[in-house]
Amino acid sequence: MTINAGLAKGGFNFDNCGRNAALASNGAKPPKATSTGTTIVGLIYKDGICLGADTRATEGPIVADKNCEKIHYIAPNIYCCGAGTAADTEFTTNLISSQIELHSLATGRKPRVATAMTLLKQMLYKYQGHIGAALVLGGFDVTGPQLYTVYPHGSTDNLPYVTMGSGSLAAMSVFESKWKPNMNREEAIDLVREAIEAGIFNDLGSGSNVDVCVITKDSTDYLRNHVRPNERGVKEKSYKYPRGTTAVLKESITKFVTVSEGDSMDLSM
Repeated sequence: MTINAGLAKGGFNFDNCGRNAALASNGAKPPKATSTGTTIVGLIYKDGICLGADTRATEGPIVADKNCEKIHYIAPNIYCCGAGTAADTEFTTNLISSQIELHSLATGRKPRVATAMTLLKQMLYKYQGHIGAALVLGGFDVTGPQLYTVYPHGSTDNLPYVTMGSGSLAAMSVFESKWKPNMNREEAIDLVREAIEAGIFNDLGSGSNVDVCVITKDSTDYLRNHVRPNERGVKEKSYKYPRGTTAVLKESITKFVTVSEGDSMDLSM
């Protein structure tokens, strides 16, 4: 038996390992992942899907937006929670939403959640994680309630309850201890609220309010700011101080000369 040496062998390719080692020896440092903060959750209950998210958007150590909308529209029966880079989650879900709408117009059918999940995972896998979008996708279609997680590199899970984001561990502890099959609507909303609040109060990247989206066979209810656990209270004291409370240590006055149009100014030294 002869083997053609000119044919490339299949399997893994480790050519870049030598390149990476050479770059590291010359002082090159690999790029660091951006640290983001969010708590997003979803669960299946008796009659449908219940999604939840906090509303804090951070910019490093700064709270950039206290009431960010993290539950995005995909279709009338499908919504998607986004964690990661805010622009990536918003534009990714907008793009897939437009594709789902075109698909529905072409087929004349109500879109399926698995279709949206497939489009999302194919897009994210194509960009190899450079699009920072971690998603919780939920909806109700001809197969019943469907719930998925979609990771930034394109992998997916299909589970009865899921959490993602920096506050996901705190939220998952609530789900694992209190979730049960065949919950009613009120029980599902209360459990999602409690899970998001666990992320809000135990994760610095999550905060502000709780958004909830409930999707059933015949309706979708988006409960914007369903709970506001961090309302600002009334100041108990007056923080106005009389003039002179803080001493002036140094005073300096600089006069600037205004030159009118057409006049020249001698700048020689």
